[in-house]
Amino acid sequence: MLRVGGLTRLSASDYPGKLAAVVFCQGCAWRCGYCHNCELMPFRRSPFPGEIAWAEVRAFLEKRRGLLDAVVFSGGEPTMQRGLAGAMREVKSLGYLIGLHTAGIVPLALERVLPLVDWVAMDLKAPWERHEEVTRVPGSGVRAKASARLILESGVASEFHTVQGRARVPALDKRRGVEPA
Repeated sequence: MLRVGGLTRLSASDYPGKLAAVVFCQGCAWRCGYCHNCELMPFRRSPFPGEIAWAEVRAFLEKRRGLLDAVVFSGGEPTMQRGLAGAMREVKSLGYLIGLHTAGIVPLALERVLPLVDWVAMDLKAPWERHEEVTRVPGSGVRAKASARLILESGVASEFHTVQGRARVPALDKRRGVEPA
C-alpha cells in the first residue's frame, strides 16, 4: 500500500507539457537542509496526520480520466515505498502517463519501476563527491550516481535538476548530441 502524504490535484509544471496530478509519497532517508517537503521526511506509522488513503487518490484519478494526462509520484522519496510499483500499475491501467520525481535514494527500487515510468526527473543534490555534505547520509553520492546511470541507460525521457535549475549531465548531453560548453 502506498503511503500518501499529500496530493496536488492539478499541476501544469510537474510533467513537461502535460496536465498532471502529483502524489506526494511519505518518507525520505536523506536530510537536506533546504528540503521544501520536510514534513514528508519522517517515517510514520499509518495512519499519520495528513495521510491520504490510496483508495481516495485512486477514486479521484478515476473521476479525472480524460481531464488529466499524467500522474507524478513525488515525495519525500517515492522509491522508498514498497507499494510504488503497484500504485503505478493501477494508475497506468486508468490510461495516465506516469511521472517520477526522485533523488535516486534506492537504485534497486528505481530499476524495478523504471519500466513503468514515461518520464523521470532526478534531483541532483551536489557533485557526487560532495553529496553527503548536503544529504547528511554516508554513501548517498554513490547511490545517486548509480540511479542517474540507470535513468540514462533506461531510455526513459528524463530531466536532471539541481537547486539552481536544470543540470548539465555530460553523459546525457552526449546521448542527445549536445557538445559540452
